[in-house]
Amino acid sequence: MPPTAHPAPSAQAGLRLPQRCADSDALAGGPARDALALALQQLTLAEAMTGACQPAGLCQALTGVARALCNLHAYGPAESYLARALRWAVVMGSTDTCGDLHCALAEVATNAAELAEQQDKLPAAVYHWQDRARDHAFEAASLAGQTTDPHWEVKLLLRASDVLDRCGDHDDAVYFQQRALVLMGLHNPDLPTDASSPGAAAPTAWRSTAPSQLM
Repeated sequence: MPPTAHPAPSAQAGLRLPQRCADSDALAGGPARDALALALQQLTLAEAMTGACQPAGLCQALTGVARALCNLHAYGPAESYLARALRWAVVMGSTDTCGDLHCALAEVATNAAELAEQQDKLPAAVYHWQDRARDHAFEAASLAGQTTDPHWEVKLLLRASDVLDRCGDHDDAVYFQQRALVLMGLHNPDLPTDASSPGAAAPTAWRSTAPSQLM
């Protein structure tokens, strides 16, 4: 049965994973490998679809394969599948889906950077992935204001903020976080944001809870 078309992958199904190194057991088999096989089957069905539902079906199926690859810590291939999904999202003309996929690409790149760092790879490899993560995070944030749902805009901004924080870009992370808090009515943009300000603690407190809510 063809996969059900969906207008946008859920932000709740973000691709950030536990920060640990891949091991031979995870890559050799088990539930993660079975999930990848199932996702690939769903992609085959989506590729056989015709008509107006095909772009949405392909976008969802490609994202599913990417998520399964992430569970195997295969971040390079996951990035490739997400890039294909993004091309279909552009065909669909869905800003919401494009923003979500840019967030997913940013999260995958950040995971890859952290994995490279854990495996003592050359700093250039870490910087390469971090740069890719930043590019996608900023693109997601730029699309956030064009989304059709203000709640979706908040989610994109918080996901972009989390990625930038993980990459060490704390000032930009706080800026996007404050944009989200303003939309939620939890932050006064006219207040100073230095550490001595009474309102300065709000963004930090929110950062500690936002990732677990969105991922």
